[in-house]
Amino acid sequence: MYTHTLTELARALKARKISSEELTCTYLARIERFNPELNAFVTVLREPTLAEARAADARLAKGDAGALAGVPIAHKDIFCTAGVKTSCGSKMLDNFVAPYDAHIVTRLKQAGSVLLGKTNMDEFAMGSSNETSYYGPVKNPWDRTRVPGGSSGGSAAAVAARLAPAATGTDTGGSIRQPAALTGLTGIKPTYGRVSRYGMIAFASSLDQAGVITYTAEDAALLLNVIAGFDARDSTSMDRPVPDYTATLQQPLKGLRIGVPAEFFDAGLDAGVGQAVQAALSIYKKLGARVQEISLPNFSLSVPTYYVVAPAEASSNLSRFDGVRYGHRCESPVDLMDLYTRSRGEGFGAEVKRRIMTGTYVLSAGYYDAYYLKAQKTRALIRRDFLEAFRSVDLIMGPTTPTPAFKLGEKTEDPVTMYLNDIYANGVNLAGLPGLSVPMGFVDGLPVGLQIIGNYFDEARMLAAAHQYQRETDWHRHIPKGFE
Repeated sequence: MYTHTLTELARALKARKISSEELTCTYLARIERFNPELNAFVTVLREPTLAEARAADARLAKGDAGALAGVPIAHKDIFCTAGVKTSCGSKMLDNFVAPYDAHIVTRLKQAGSVLLGKTNMDEFAMGSSNETSYYGPVKNPWDRTRVPGGSSGGSAAAVAARLAPAATGTDTGGSIRQPAALTGLTGIKPTYGRVSRYGMIAFASSLDQAGVITYTAEDAALLLNVIAGFDARDSTSMDRPVPDYTATLQQPLKGLRIGVPAEFFDAGLDAGVGQAVQAALSIYKKLGARVQEISLPNFSLSVPTYYVVAPAEASSNLSRFDGVRYGHRCESPVDLMDLYTRSRGEGFGAEVKRRIMTGTYVLSAGYYDAYYLKAQKTRALIRRDFLEAFRSVDLIMGPTTPTPAFKLGEKTEDPVTMYLNDIYANGVNLAGLPGLSVPMGFVDGLPVGLQIIGNYFDEARMLAAAHQYQRETDWHRHIPKGFE
């Protein structure tokens, strides 16, 4: 059962070919067997999960069930989940039990899904390798000596190892697409504002976006149908109709205009990854799409721009963790300043401290104009380049990452090199556009991903293009050795 896609499982449950309790027990057994090695889950909810599965079976028996009735899923531990620890991968929130559900959690619960548990992640979503977590690094199922990507690495590893058929994630600068690429999965970051951020612990509020990691574009479409939509509790949520993303998956690609940025094929791109992109584009040509080279002149500025804007917003968002109201508090503080300094010093890890310090610096009175204001102006130029490109193309495609998964510990001592792993992803967040990664092959035995970028609220076209590609290939069907 665990080799089937989420869509296939949903259909089997509706047809009563399998029960939710039976399916859930299968995944819980796999988590118990494989999680000690992978460290993908930080919380597993065995008894509550089984109770949810039995309730789902009862609803299915009555014919009163939602689109995801009885399907087990996992949530990234950045989404508040009522009555369950929500740690954000940090010692700071190791003792925090959320009193309410995030919007995305509520939507999936209403659709009938069963929660397996919460997945590991880079601390406060700050990282590209899932090595900054307070609970230790997550390992890539394709090679346990390598990273699964971050910050949604726990979700990606869990789905890749078939410990869950799908998982939620967040993408601030590539944190869904990059781990999806490095673990051979499909990961979608919707348009900024398409999915509510209510109940999602904030890293960088103008960049953060909730999404999902699945096996296929069809699975992603089914989940996006559930989680997308307006939420009055989120001031950045967009009030516009949500199409049925599954209804347009069969849309033919004849005449589709695909733009390939010249800037994506720079010196840092692994030759094998570049060849895989060209092979994927040849399939699109065969399906009737037209491929043309385009230029995004300011795209090379995405990484430095992102690492000014994101830390600035993080320094503001994380100021609430002061040891006073909730979260980690130091022992026996002598005064208020001691409480603040020791609680934050003990509660935050090295990468979070680095970004808070950077963000505070660029927002300070003497440097605001030189760094933060200039970064926002550059951000506007990056967005303008994308909009100009979409005047002549329908979708933009290229590599999701410059290389396959790197070794654990390989880049931890060099933050800049680590940051460059998201070089093709950051610009999409800065512009607020939707982006998707699909498996496109293997380089040295490791999966790599094709990135598909759409215009604002054009997720349907992106998903259709990904689905048609997956009908022609079987990269998404591959399972890591030892997890079959």
